Amino acid sequence: MSTFHGLEMAKRALFAQQSALYTTGHNISNANTDGYSRQRVNFESSSPFPPASRNRPEMAGQMGTGVEAGTVERIRNQFLDHQFRAENSKSEYWSTKADALSRMEHLMNEPSETGLSETMDQFWQSLQDLAVNPEDAGARSVVAQRALAVSDTFNYLSDSLSSIRTDLRKQIDVEVKDANSLIRQINAINEQVKNVETNGQLPNDLYDERDRLIDELSGIVNIDVRYTKSSDGALDIADGLATIKLADENGNPVDAPVLVSGDIANGELGFNEITVSYTGNGYEPIDEISVNGESLTLSGLASTGSLKGLVESYGYSENGETKGIYPEMLNDLDTMAQAFAKAFNDIHNDGADLNGNQGIEDFFQNASGQEAAGNMTVNEAILDDPDLIAASNGTGAGDGGNASDLADVFDTPLQDLGDHTSVKSYYESVIGDLGVMAQEANRMTENTGTLKSQVEQQRMSVSSVSLDEEMSNMVKFQHAYNAAARSMTAVDEMIDRVINNMGLVGR
Repeated sequence: MSTFHGLEMAKRALFAQQSALYTTGHNISNANTDGYSRQRVNFESSSPFPPASRNRPEMAGQMGTGVEAGTVERIRNQFLDHQFRAENSKSEYWSTKADALSRMEHLMNEPSETGLSETMDQFWQSLQDLAVNPEDAGARSVVAQRALAVSDTFNYLSDSLSSIRTDLRKQIDVEVKDANSLIRQINAINEQVKNVETNGQLPNDLYDERDRLIDELSGIVNIDVRYTKSSDGALDIADGLATIKLADENGNPVDAPVLVSGDIANGELGFNEITVSYTGNGYEPIDEISVNGESLTLSGLASTGSLKGLVESYGYSENGETKGIYPEMLNDLDTMAQAFAKAFNDIHNDGADLNGNQGIEDFFQNASGQEAAGNMTVNEAILDDPDLIAASNGTGAGDGGNASDLADVFDTPLQDLGDHTSVKSYYESVIGDLGVMAQEANRMTENTGTLKSQVEQQRMSVSSVSLDEEMSNMVKFQHAYNAAARSMTAVDEMIDRVINNMGLVGR
């Protein structure tokens, strides 16, 4: 072995430990960078070579040539990534639904002193008072104003629910826009990764950015991510190109066009965007969600994610029927307002007012068809002249029998609301269903959030930067670097002895 051989080995050791120190510094610098995965240098023994051999030239020995920095590998577990994205999709779905239901609960505000239930109770009480004192002008005025409060509350709830639906529609448009932006960015990174991997290099920071974008996309829609080799020249540990498809609730890819295509064996790299179309320009439900023009199943979007939560909250059309949390609540209010107004008007028309005339047929007006709750009003004539309220059954001005019958409308089963269902019990059922749905959504939000947090902690324990560990590595590599430098110094002294102090005998 040549004396100079030691210099080369020491030099390689210096360079290898130096690259490890630089990688450690890169890790420390990105300790708080979102989505960053820690990296490590894979040390490899440099290729040995056979020395000359006089004894056995047919079987030359092997001389070690030192160390070299092989690849800089990022520490990442794709199985934990898969778990995190599945839980992230579920968590965002339930969180979105819980938020929509929470807004509805705050709006309905039941039970409270300002909700529809209390307003109707006050109207019922005013009718009872009128039944006792049918000739009392004050009692009649209170009935008219309480009736107006009921119609105003129906109007307020309907208008507010429609306003929230408008916000949800805007959120859907924003979510779709964000998803398409992420899809385009992931495809662009695929292009860059392909160019780098083809040259036998590892674009670790590009991998991290791509994974971060994929994580974000998984919160909007549930996705299936597969990786394919970018080229024959790519290293075996290279991540390759990402192909992303929509996935169902079990994580299996659905039969739909890919969102991002990374399978270059079957074509060029590319992507397909998500589009949403509505049945109209107002509060109409979603008519279709498609990828590259191919329609998806609206009843579940075939996956979870915040987009599905928004769709189920805003409303969608399926087989000609509108489904969804908010349109169903609006429909329940319309049904309730229409049935109540019809029954109330029929009984009011059968009675007589303070002047002995037949009661006005339309005590409540505009309470029929769609948006009955939003359009419901009290007849202006009654508001102007409460004497027109038909409190009597026609037996005299002091008779309050019809007012009592009007009060009974609240507790009498109405055919339009179902068998054995009154206005009060119908509304209690609606609010009860809302409470159960909100409770379930909150419970699932907490459960999925806990599972997501656990997987995220596991993933971070593998991929995130530990400053304590990096400081320990820094000391280790620093000592190795110092030792390599001392080795080079020793070899230098040997060479100095050979060159400057040998061959001086006899001079």
